[in-house]
Amino acid sequence: MRLVVARCAARYSGRLNAHLPEATRLLVVKADGSVLLHSDGGSYKPLNWMSPPCVLAEREVDDAARERGVTQVWHVQHTKSDDRLEIELFEVLHDSAHDLGVDPGLVKDGVEAHLQEMLAAQIDLIGAGLTLVRREFPTAIGPVDILARDASGGTVAVEIKRRGDIDGVEQLTRYLELLNRDPLIAPVRGVFAAQEIKPQARVLAQDRGIGCLVLDYDAMRGVDDVDSRLF
Repeated sequence: MRLVVARCAARYSGRLNAHLPEATRLLVVKADGSVLLHSDGGSYKPLNWMSPPCVLAEREVDDAARERGVTQVWHVQHTKSDDRLEIELFEVLHDSAHDLGVDPGLVKDGVEAHLQEMLAAQIDLIGAGLTLVRREFPTAIGPVDILARDASGGTVAVEIKRRGDIDGVEQLTRYLELLNRDPLIAPVRGVFAAQEIKPQARVLAQDRGIGCLVLDYDAMRGVDDVDSRLF
C-alpha cells in the first residue's frame, strides 16, 4: 500500500464528472489497484476514488500545469470503462509504501454461529432441566439452530438471532409447523433467542406461544461478572 500526503487537485470524468480543488489530502494506492483520496474529515469515506480494475500511470507535466505549480500528474484509468481520475500534485509532504500482507478479514463477536455455540454449552439459560439434542437440527426447509429436550421429555426448538425481528419469528414458526408433524418429536415448542428482541417481534412470538429469551453476550462468555454488580 502506498500512502501519499500532498497538496493536490483531482478531476473525475466518465459516468459522472466531479472536481476537487487544490487542498492537502491523503492519497491511498492499494495493492488491488484502487486509488482513494481522503480529507482529514468525513469519517471513513473518501472524497473521490477509482475502484479496480484500473491502471495508475504518471504523466509528463505540461508547461501550463508546471506554471500553476504542478509537480506530478497521476492518470488513473478504469480498464473496463471510460472512467478516469486525473490527479495533479503540487507538493508532496509524505510518500511511503508498506507491505501489509494477507488480511484475515473481520472477525465479529456475537455472530449467530458463536451465540449458538455458547447457548448450546449453557443450555440451562433456556430453561432448567433442558438437555441438548443437537445443534443445526436438519429439516426440509433448513436447519433449526438448537433442538433440546425439557425435563418432561418435551421438545424445544430454538431460533437464534443477533437482533430479533418479525422475520425471525416467522422463520421459527415455519420450523415449528414442520417439526410438529413428526410424531417422534412432537409436541415441539419454540424459543426465540436474540441479543435484542424488537417489541413487534416479542408481541408476535407471544401471540403464537413462542417463548422469548434475551441473550447477554458478555455474561455468556464470562466477561460480565453479574455477582460484582451494584445494580
